[in-house]
Amino acid sequence: MLVKRKYKKQILRAVKIALGSSAAIYIASLLHLDYEISAGTIALLTIVTTKMETIRLSLYRIITLLFSICMAWVVFGHFNNEWAAFGLFIFVLVMMCEMLGWGATLSVNAVIGSHFLTRLEFSGQFILNEVLLVLIGITIAIVLNLFNDNESSRKELIIHMRSAEKQLQIILAEMASYLLYENMQRDVWEDIRQLEEQLKQYIIDACEHHDNTFSSHPQYYIDYFEMRMQQCNILDSLHSEITKIRNMPVQAKIIADYILYMKDYVVEISYASIQLEQLYTIFEDMKKEPLPESVEEFESRAILYHVLMDLEEFLIIKKKFVDGLDEKQKEIYWK
Repeated sequence: MLVKRKYKKQILRAVKIALGSSAAIYIASLLHLDYEISAGTIALLTIVTTKMETIRLSLYRIITLLFSICMAWVVFGHFNNEWAAFGLFIFVLVMMCEMLGWGATLSVNAVIGSHFLTRLEFSGQFILNEVLLVLIGITIAIVLNLFNDNESSRKELIIHMRSAEKQLQIILAEMASYLLYENMQRDVWEDIRQLEEQLKQYIIDACEHHDNTFSSHPQYYIDYFEMRMQQCNILDSLHSEITKIRNMPVQAKIIADYILYMKDYVVEISYASIQLEQLYTIFEDMKKEPLPESVEEFESRAILYHVLMDLEEFLIIKKKFVDGLDEKQKEIYWK
């Protein structure tokens, strides 16, 4: 399903680019503009992944276009050598765009600069011609990028959420097995690494959905996956701790049972408050345990205490995420 969604997204983008480029050239031809092919190129270069990025890039193109026209007039009007003039024009343009972080505008402005270099004309009519080429290209790009399959994108994010929750539960179950002196059935280090890589991609997908959605609460999915990434990092630390234990004290079973209980609540709609209360009870009970009788037991119980602290942080991260939600978000996403 996710592979199908990926190809669907690629096909939709290809269709938008093809239609946008053709439409831009057609409109420029109807207006009898010079270099009408460039309007199609500008549309192609402006249709990017998201609505927000397209709008942002279009604004940058307009600002840098005005600068490019001024630079072309200054440089090309005072240099007889074409290649030296164009080189200086590109140098100044690149420096400005890089300093502003607008490198994506370079290609279009280089095209516009080449038009001025070819014609060496700076009349109001020709400047209007170049401005219209850019406006046609970016307008077509903005209009076409209003059409996105946001509902499918949202459903894909929900699938990612369920997958991340399932993998976190598997990792926790394996750690509980280790504390119970049972053989691990999986490579937990590898599971954690894979989950981290997947969460990085999920965050990218959530950001893309955010920039394609003009709803009031699109940040929810980004915050959710960042929360899961933090929890995954905690599990990395937790796994490192428990693998240092060579002789499991009796308290290990209590913690293992708690982990098995807690993992069932690693789901989206969970406040983590009750699980934290249960954990604090275990903290108090451990304080009442008899003191260790050997150095080895002391070290093992100290590690277990760190494990409990990691579990506490794991739950607090989820609680902070929930506390940060308003009632409207809960109504929309927790229905």
